Amino acid sequence: MSTPPVPYLLLFRDAPLETYSSMSSDQRAALLQRWNDWFDGIAAKGQMVDGRPLHNEGRVVSGPRGERIVDGPFAEAKEAVAGYFLINVSGADEATAIAQQCPMLPYGMTVEVRPVAGACHLALSLGRTTMKECATA
Repeated sequence: MSTPPVPYLLLFRDAPLETYSSMSSDQRAALLQRWNDWFDGIAAKGQMVDGRPLHNEGRVVSGPRGERIVDGPFAEAKEAVAGYFLINVSGADEATAIAQQCPMLPYGMTVEVRPVAGACHLALSLGRTTMKECATA
């Protein structure tokens, strides 16, 4: 009996923009094609749920009433999450193996591999396995 696939998030932190600006247009196009082929291969196996790039701009909201709003979702540009893939795989080893195939790794990109939880720490502290309590009949 095989285990059902579990969701994992691959978070991409991009290389400095200078990395790509030093490449020719043909080199950048070839690298983008390798990225698209990698994405399409994951999708062809039925493992891709979603994947998108993220804009560099954004906001961070914090404070007890959300009163603190600052531009930029990151402290340093090198920490910016450039995009994500949401994939369904057998576990951490398979998610990591997919991340290791990222064609941008040689250029300085990093990939964070994270399991998607059914509940946050607050819900878990209440003994829940999901964010919402199951209704009783």
